[in-house]
Amino acid sequence: MNDHNHHPTTETPEDHLPHTHIHDEASLRLIVNRLSRIEGHIRGVKTMVGESRPCPEVLIQLAAIRGAIDRVARIILDEHLSECISRAAKQGNIDLEIEQLKAALDRFLP
Repeated sequence: MNDHNHHPTTETPEDHLPHTHIHDEASLRLIVNRLSRIEGHIRGVKTMVGESRPCPEVLIQLAAIRGAIDRVARIILDEHLSECISRAAKQGNIDLEIEQLKAALDRFLP
């Protein structure tokens, strides 16, 4: 028979959830609109490939998509730095926020 000692903890289930990011409604609309345009552009490239359009044309369109994705990422990063990092500093969890940002950037940047 196993006898486990259970120690009371002050942690709550919410302590293990990522914190909520609160963003300006106009900023969210801007990001979603840009992503929708990118989505449409990708569908256009799929059509180009299906029509056997010349590879250089497809590559040019892919470069445009990459640029658009980079611009959206920049908007998100700028907002994160100005809003989320600032909020984390006020709440006393800046170290966690910076570590999460570093991990995200490691995956995002080539």
